[in-house]
Amino acid sequence: MKHQEALTAYIASFVDELTACGVRDVVISPGSRSTPVAYCMAEHEGMKVHLNIDERSAAFFALGMAKEKRSPVAILCTSGTAAANYYPAIVEAHYARVPLIVLTADRPHELREIGAPQAIDQLHLYGSHVKWFVEMSLPDSALSMLHYARTVAARAAGTAVLEPAGPVHINIPLREPLIPNLRDMKKWVKVEQRNASMDISQGKALLSDGQFADCLELIQQAKRGLIICGPIDQPGFDEAVGRLSEKTGFPILADPLSQLRSSSSCKEGIIEGYDTFLKDSALCDRLKPDLIIRFGAMPVSKPLLLFIKGMERVNHLVIDGGLGWREPTGMGTHMLYCDETAFCKRISAELDYELSGEWPEIWRRIDQVAKQQLRSIHDQTVLQEGKLFAKLDSLLPYRANLVVGNSMPIRNMDTFFHDSRKEIRLFANRGANGIDGTISTALGVAASSEKPTVLALGDLSFFHDMNGLLAAKMHRLQLLVIVINNDGGGIFSYLPQAQEERHFEELFGTPHGLSFEHTASLYGANYVCPATWEEVEKAIVSWSENPDFRIVEVMTNRKYDVETYRELVKSVSREIRAVHHVD
Repeated sequence: MKHQEALTAYIASFVDELTACGVRDVVISPGSRSTPVAYCMAEHEGMKVHLNIDERSAAFFALGMAKEKRSPVAILCTSGTAAANYYPAIVEAHYARVPLIVLTADRPHELREIGAPQAIDQLHLYGSHVKWFVEMSLPDSALSMLHYARTVAARAAGTAVLEPAGPVHINIPLREPLIPNLRDMKKWVKVEQRNASMDISQGKALLSDGQFADCLELIQQAKRGLIICGPIDQPGFDEAVGRLSEKTGFPILADPLSQLRSSSSCKEGIIEGYDTFLKDSALCDRLKPDLIIRFGAMPVSKPLLLFIKGMERVNHLVIDGGLGWREPTGMGTHMLYCDETAFCKRISAELDYELSGEWPEIWRRIDQVAKQQLRSIHDQTVLQEGKLFAKLDSLLPYRANLVVGNSMPIRNMDTFFHDSRKEIRLFANRGANGIDGTISTALGVAASSEKPTVLALGDLSFFHDMNGLLAAKMHRLQLLVIVINNDGGGIFSYLPQAQEERHFEELFGTPHGLSFEHTASLYGANYVCPATWEEVEKAIVSWSENPDFRIVEVMTNRKYDVETYRELVKSVSREIRAVHHVD
């Protein structure tokens, strides 16, 4: 068989198997060496191609898609540094447990390490940040090799979603000529049988009866238990953990990325103001539990982390259906590899427990006082970051997607996003906590969802991924981008570095003096720079009524934001101490 026919059969079989395994979206960045794979993907009726010119943005775009879909998305690029630009998103996908199928085209072996252009060492390029790496054989039309190509595709799709989910990397060496025969592609596409050549399945992790009995005993003995929910996005978990809280009387400290704060199925027992009131050491002593049950990744809140670290000789159960190790506190006593929803349901069903109303009531009253004081942020007349996040729930449409940037935005979300009833689904890149790729992640969410999508991020995060905005223009995506522009790195003003004023602005504040109006014009976005709260509300509400691609730039003052926040924290502490007689 001629080279072109062998190339077509081999690559078409590989692509067809990916679609049979449920991989229906691929984000492609243009390049020569990846030509045959790109052509076959574009030709396949079961594969939807999303073009993204910049590989760094493309990978984060796919990350956002995979998060929203809760299923694998493929990315494809040419050889050389194009593949290296995938790295930041692959790191995020690894730590956030997001399934990506990374396809990198490569020079054939005879062109490596001899000075050939665009040829770098791509073997194990992403190291331990991928779950599986394979370099495919060169295209071959033998039946055994076509079966091999399908097996690699099936294994990649299956491995990406096996717990803990994550990225896999397939390196594909290709010889010239690189143009497949698309007229013959249908010969290698399964029309009648759409099942995968190999079904790779994993059941839910469950505890044995003996292990479950031990957990049940620990929970039944506890009188002052806490349920802590960090980032977790599992359908049905909200209702199950809410029932567990109801049966035990244990309060739920709910991180915004736990999806519990905006759930209509889980409201009783939810504590939202803990990040503020746990800054008071006297309150921490009063609120010490005798049992902690933790689900999901570690919450955003540093005061909560320090609170947990102070819990010596307290049973601390970490429930992880992803079979990983997410226990940065060093205080965990039990690592339980069990599906989170199944654990909650079984405990709730078998629990024989006499509820004590005093313990949850203490938490509820303190939380109410804290949130009442935090609501005074609404009295601010100048544009201020905290108030923006306090107002978001009232301004966003029902069941919106809300993507939040790292640094101060996610922390303001943690502090001020309360009492939502809108079933807003929250996203943030908290795997590695970086600020890169945030715009592209949000656009990936928007591209794979019919729900309105909003992105709230800081000016430096926006600057880091401005070229990602091209995808919105190219694919005509609807996205509301709220940029909080405080002219630099706002989070550093809250850190100890700010106490040493010498060199602070130069090294940490990093004022840039940018306005993003011209950026909006360059990428075809509508632009609003509100000067008042009335104009902020109008810009967001009008977008909700008629979504488009829009950038709303909210100018704030870093120093004023810090001063306002610190006064709020002091007022919360004073009010709680006065109401609850804490010394």
